[in-house]
Amino acid sequence: MKKNHEKLLVATLAGMVIASAAVFAVQPAMAAGYHVEQPARVTGVAHWDHLNVRKWPASYSQKTGELSPNARVWVERCIVMDQGADWCLIERGFQKGWVNSRYLTLAGH
Repeated sequence: MKKNHEKLLVATLAGMVIASAAVFAVQPAMAAGYHVEQPARVTGVAHWDHLNVRKWPASYSQKTGELSPNARVWVERCIVMDQGADWCLIERGFQKGWVNSRYLTLAGH
């Protein structure tokens, strides 16, 4: 096998290991989820700032949108991550994604 092929193979395998680790890190937390199924509003965000909506329940995940302070959302479910942070799957119009639960206040609370 040529050196270039070896490097390509090693890089491909390293990428697969990293991708597998990321999936594994999220999957177990999903099993620890709980259904909420109620409205909430965005709180704890400065009036000049926004709450990022993420593709997956992690702060390093791709940003898919943002919510203004006091925005009303529908909370479908939440999960407990190993680091102790709860992440909630929210919907607002056509926007759907994950936000940290510390920035949500459920309706009636």
